[in-house]
Amino acid sequence: MEASTSSLNRPVFFTSAALILALVLYSVLFQEQAQSQFALLQGWILDKASWFYVLTVALILICCVYLAVSRYGDLKLGPDHSQPEYRNATWFAMLFSAGMGIGLMFFGVAEPLMHFTAPPVGEAGTVQAAREAMKLTFFHWGLHAWAIYAIVALILAFFCFRHNLPLTLRSALYPLIGDRIHGPIGHAVDIFAILGTVFGVATSLGYGVLQINSGFAHLFGLPVNTTVQVALITGICLLATLSVASGLNKGIRILSELNLTLAVLLLLFVLALGPTVFLFKTFVQNSGAYLSEIVSKTFNLYAYEPTDWIGGWTLLYWGWWLSWSPFVGLFIARISRGRTIREFISGVLFVPAGFTLLWMTVFGDSAIHMVLNEGLQSLAHTVNVDSSLALFAFLEQFPFSTLLSLIAVAMVVVFFVTSADSGALVVDMLASGGQAHTPLWQRLFWSILIGVVAIALLLADGLKALQTATIASALPFSIVLLASMWGLLRALRLDATKRGIRFQALASPRHSSRQHGGWERRLRNLVMFPRRAHVTRFISEVVQPACQSVADELRKQGISTGVINGDDGRVRLVVAHGNEADFSYEVRPRAFVQPSFALRDTDDGNEERKYFRAEVHLREGGQDYDVMGWGRDEVIGDILDQYEKHMHYLHMVR
Repeated sequence: MEASTSSLNRPVFFTSAALILALVLYSVLFQEQAQSQFALLQGWILDKASWFYVLTVALILICCVYLAVSRYGDLKLGPDHSQPEYRNATWFAMLFSAGMGIGLMFFGVAEPLMHFTAPPVGEAGTVQAAREAMKLTFFHWGLHAWAIYAIVALILAFFCFRHNLPLTLRSALYPLIGDRIHGPIGHAVDIFAILGTVFGVATSLGYGVLQINSGFAHLFGLPVNTTVQVALITGICLLATLSVASGLNKGIRILSELNLTLAVLLLLFVLALGPTVFLFKTFVQNSGAYLSEIVSKTFNLYAYEPTDWIGGWTLLYWGWWLSWSPFVGLFIARISRGRTIREFISGVLFVPAGFTLLWMTVFGDSAIHMVLNEGLQSLAHTVNVDSSLALFAFLEQFPFSTLLSLIAVAMVVVFFVTSADSGALVVDMLASGGQAHTPLWQRLFWSILIGVVAIALLLADGLKALQTATIASALPFSIVLLASMWGLLRALRLDATKRGIRFQALASPRHSSRQHGGWERRLRNLVMFPRRAHVTRFISEVVQPACQSVADELRKQGISTGVINGDDGRVRLVVAHGNEADFSYEVRPRAFVQPSFALRDTDDGNEERKYFRAEVHLREGGQDYDVMGWGRDEVIGDILDQYEKHMHYLHMVR
């Protein structure tokens, strides 16, 4: 439902808008000075802090793998009863399109050939150079890149969906500074994320239209000039604005699924029309080589054989992935509610990385095969002269090249639309305190602003300066990210401890008091499929008085306690513990589809009927058991059981 009033976080919105304007004006009006200053900054970082970048990315990957295989993997990004909002195929399509889909179009052919013709060590153009080119490409586009996105998204999703904090970057600092995230420190972090997202998407958009322009020039003879490129940016941003206006579940979802479908079709075309058997062999061999050398390549700084290559490739990639991670991570977090940590990391880390590596093999090894085995030196020359032409020069070598190029251009356009609209969505959330539903004008403002910034930088040749500044911003962000990872591990330990305590038998079994009325009553409760009215009446007549009795007794002990009645029939008992975690016990009606055997005596025919359960929910979410039909004393006993576990949890973590 559309929000009717503004949800702006005014300090973040106005400060970030002013800083964006100031930086764009600086890059436009003082172009040479801006490029020089930002280049000096980046050069200093790459020279003096390269070891820190490498170590940071290594720790991020290790942390992701550890969380996936540890006991924390069973925790959900949301309450225990939550379910994923999107099916797996849709979820994968959306995170893939926002993550690095456009990069695969630009570098799928170009990067392997560039490493092949100019390797960091060894002789160019040899079989050894071909092997090394694919290993380096896998290294740059594989697990490390997706691990950076995954850890940022995991931190944000965990604290937002499980601890009810805003879905903004400031929430990552909650374990470290507590409620101060709602003050100036939190505002500064969100402003930083907005600047990185706007400039990251705008500079990528500015460079990306070069490839789109090249594609249209190749297909339709369209001239390659600034006028055409401005028109292309305008068109892309118009489509992105329409997508943003239609919302996440329509525009962005549909475009992401369309693009994934086109990507699979193009991949299959090239695989079928190219050296198919060779590509299958190289994919297996490349994967094995990548995995066998992942540790040595991760920590390789070429310290004993100094080269500028690492600064122009690996460190540049690490800085780019880190600078983009607030944007991509927040978007992935937004679409990942309800998944377990293990499911989340497996989906974000391994599935996209696997598809990415397959893509790089099919396009990169096909290109290398053309140059190495078929003598097509013109392809390598084209890539070295203008990498934006790499994909189209490559597709020229295939049957149906015009059709393949049309698909490729359509993919590039849609990838940029999904990057722009998801970027606008993320910035709008950051500037609105994490609100998912905001007025339409706010979303349109950011979508249009990204396009305006891209056009201004393109016209004034300021893209390089702000791209350099964006990548340089990865250094301070990586420090914040390492601190946030430590905070996440602390919070996960507490949650896992509490979850384990809930399943311990600390007192008498829950059902030991349910013998009043005999086994006949218990059997009747088991086969009863009550309507909502029956459950709400039970909650009102049995659960509410039980909660009230416990609350009254706790108040006598000087403990602040309250009973809250919800509009939908739920009742919640809340026990306040000051600076420690409060206790919450809630019973709410929950609908289910009746089993087929229960419908045999009804008059509804095949119509699906619902029945309701009176389910218990704690702060962590639904506990998946039903108290419908219990007596007042039995409900009180269950409340005390859960409260005893909560007190034991506080004792364990105090």
